[in-house]
Amino acid sequence: MQYRNGVPAGEIQDVMWFKSSRSSAQGGNCVEVAALPGGGAAMRHSRDPQGPALVYTAEEVDAFLVGVKAGEFDSLTG
Repeated sequence: MQYRNGVPAGEIQDVMWFKSSRSSAQGGNCVEVAALPGGGAAMRHSRDPQGPALVYTAEEVDAFLVGVKAGEFDSLTG
């Protein structure tokens, strides 16, 4: 099944949502991701688990992770 960007995360069936062990439950600053059946991934905010999910293709996820590992987004953190 394919999902569109902005789909309510609760409508994405048969996936396991997870977050980084570095996420803080105190501050509620948790981003959760799930691998989608057929490839790709979805992302949601843990404070709104039924809210909109961003949906990415496997190629988009791969490009992003390569950039993260290369330090291309280090300027986003303090």
